[in-house]
Amino acid sequence: MTRSLIRIGLLFAGNAIGLLLAAIILDKMDVDGPSFIIAVVIFTVLTAVLEPFVAKVTEERPSLLQSASALIATFLALVITVLVSDGLKIDGALTWLLATVLVWLFTMIAGVLLVKFVMKDAASTN
Repeated sequence: MTRSLIRIGLLFAGNAIGLLLAAIILDKMDVDGPSFIIAVVIFTVLTAVLEPFVAKVTEERPSLLQSASALIATFLALVITVLVSDGLKIDGALTWLLATVLVWLFTMIAGVLLVKFVMKDAASTN
């Protein structure tokens, strides 16, 4: 149970970092303070649900599509989050493309670093 809560917390933190960094870099991507937390929750739930689904759907497809399943899931999660939340806004086709890649990249990097930091911290307390 504790391990699952840690994983959820790390996923949430990684997604928040990924979305914030992308919004800082991209002029046509905005996050809104209090609503941003709700947007991160929505995005986190959607990514957790969509990634395995997209991976399963692309399983029998060419390897390029299969390799892009995480990017596809990120894009779908961004689209739905923008539609149902006031905490995230993205304008323009190029911004959508860049936001998808940047959020995916920053979330992945933040996730790896957070896991490394938290696990190192947990190991040193034992």
